[in-house]
Amino acid sequence: MKRVKSQLTLFVHDFPVMTLDDIPLFSMLRGRLGYLNQRQQLVAQNIANADTPNYTPRDLTGYSFKAHMDGQTPPVGSSSIGGSAPHLLKTTTSGGGAQGIGGQGFREQRKPDSETTLDGNQVVLEDQMMKMSEARMDYDAAIGFYQKSLSLIRMAVRPPGK
Repeated sequence: MKRVKSQLTLFVHDFPVMTLDDIPLFSMLRGRLGYLNQRQQLVAQNIANADTPNYTPRDLTGYSFKAHMDGQTPPVGSSSIGGSAPHLLKTTTSGGGAQGIGGQGFREQRKPDSETTLDGNQVVLEDQMMKMSEARMDYDAAIGFYQKSLSLIRMAVRPPGK
C-alpha cells in the first residue's frame, strides 16, 4: 500500500471589513453629532462670556449633509479599525475653526446677537439659551435615529426565530 502524505493548505483572503463608518447613514449621523457637540460647546462659551467686555458670540456655520457626502465619507472598504475615526473632533485650530480628524471642518464665525451692551458685549443670554436647547433637541433626535438604525441592523443580522 502506498501512503499519501496529506498537506494542509491555508488560504488567507483579505476581505474588506465594513464598519459602521462605511455606511453613509451612520457616517452622516456621526458627523451631525460631532457638529452638534461642537455647537453646544461654543454656545456654552458664549454664555460663560456673557459679562466679558467687547465679547462677540460665536457659532458654527450650518451643517450640510450634502457637503458631508461630497467629501467627508471614506470609500467603502477603507476600515477605520485601528485608525482615526472621522467623526471625532480635534481642538479648535489657530484660525478659529474646529477641525475634524478626517479633514471634516466646522467653521466658527462671529455672530453678534440682536443687541449690544454699553461695555460692548454682544451676548444675549435668551438667544444663547434658545440655541443651546435647539442643539440639545437636535442632538437627542440624531441619537434616537442612530439607535433605531442600529437596532434595525441588529434585527436584520439576527438568525430567524430568535
